[in-house]
Amino acid sequence: MPRLAAFPKAFIDDLVLTGKMKLREWVAIAADLGLDGVEHYAGFIELREPAQWPAARKMAEDAGLCVPMLCCSPDFTHPDAAFRQQQIDLEKRWIDMAAALGGQYCRVLSGQRRPEVSRAEGVRLAADCIETCLPHARACGVRLVIENHYKDNYWQFPEFAQKADVFCELIARIDSPDFGVNYDPSNTILAGEDPLDLLRRVKHRVLTMHASDRYLAEGTIEDLRKEEDSVGYARRLRHGEIGKGLNDYDAIFGELAGVGFDSWISVEDGVEGVEQLRRSVAFLRGKIARHWPQ
Repeated sequence: MPRLAAFPKAFIDDLVLTGKMKLREWVAIAADLGLDGVEHYAGFIELREPAQWPAARKMAEDAGLCVPMLCCSPDFTHPDAAFRQQQIDLEKRWIDMAAALGGQYCRVLSGQRRPEVSRAEGVRLAADCIETCLPHARACGVRLVIENHYKDNYWQFPEFAQKADVFCELIARIDSPDFGVNYDPSNTILAGEDPLDLLRRVKHRVLTMHASDRYLAEGTIEDLRKEEDSVGYARRLRHGEIGKGLNDYDAIFGELAGVGFDSWISVEDGVEGVEQLRRSVAFLRGKIARHWPQ
């Protein structure tokens, strides 16, 4: 049966930029929600130094949690080789962080969809960089998972491999048991595509999942496209309570259960408060029990 973690989507700036929230507070929220684990982000202020990593692991374990997944955003599609090497070095450091936290999975991305980088070149650059990181991940006992992503909070351009055909082309280039997919159905909606179509194409390679629901506060997907090159998420984009958005979780979980998925699902929600996150967790627990009966 899959296990539930959560990612602090609603508190990310407070943990990464301002320090208004302490890691202990986020862990306490996750524990109070009855989760099995907590997903950290590599940019947390309190994880900047390796000396802090063992204490962060103990903090989670003392709360009855583990840290199965580390969310990272390497940018592998920059045309400059020195920049890409810097990103490879960062990803290897994040792999070390994931291992020190007790994690099994560390996220990778393709990179930003820069106008000057062609599709063929971007796929090649991203695949080469990910493959360069794989031996280090294997040595650390960590598997790399690439997300069908929209955009990192602190990027200017959206994800290079946002579209399903580019995403599938990229993962087909990397044949390794240490590499798979972190599936996020909401991001497929933002690409103007069907989450189930993508899942059916990649379900045998899904190692982890982000559970969320999305909606546009105003306007259309085409309006969103016009704002994609603003730094961070476009203002009209919203995370909603899971089960009340556009995703069909019965269909999604049916596909995953059908291929024997039993790994980690990390909840991305809570933008309207902890009680919203609590309702999303309860919704997912109910759906998991239905599709993975004991």
